[in-house]
Amino acid sequence: MKTLTIALIILGFFLSLKFIDSLIHRYGNKKGVSIFRIKYISKTIYIVALLFIIPLIVSISGLAYSQVALFMSSVFAVLGVALFAQWSILSNITASLIIFFGFPYRVGDRIKVMDKDDDISGVIEEISLFHVLIRREDELITYPNTLILQKGVIKNPKKAEVKEPTNSEQKLEDKESVEPKNNSPL
Repeated sequence: MKTLTIALIILGFFLSLKFIDSLIHRYGNKKGVSIFRIKYISKTIYIVALLFIIPLIVSISGLAYSQVALFMSSVFAVLGVALFAQWSILSNITASLIIFFGFPYRVGDRIKVMDKDDDISGVIEEISLFHVLIRREDELITYPNTLILQKGVIKNPKKAEVKEPTNSEQKLEDKESVEPKNNSPL
């Protein structure tokens, strides 16, 4: 009976993953997200779902609580130390999920990040699991996902335009340059 229950849980798990995957693909295609980005998000959700299903299967399989508790506490201790040491990685992955579902900008949009120290502006080239790639002329800026959520972002910032003088303004400038200037104090 336990084997049948575990088999049904695993079957349900894979069917629900397929359903969630189709929802993510549909949502990503609707927003115009690249296929690579959709795959990043799908894999991340698969891993999180797997972390939830494993304890369920272990508890149904009938292993003694003390055996499972000892194993899980060891795993969580190692994971806790590793994730605490690499907190920025975990926060960037979380920010990546938030960007996928709620970020109003996509690949190809011209943006400017409101950073008082640096000029972070250009065209979004890629949004990956850890960072956003922004192309500014010949430079490629790698900007962490957590920071792009913390800072204000402006879409389509206008570049400073160089105004071409009209014919009348050009004639006036030419006339002023030809006329001698009187710099005497009187």
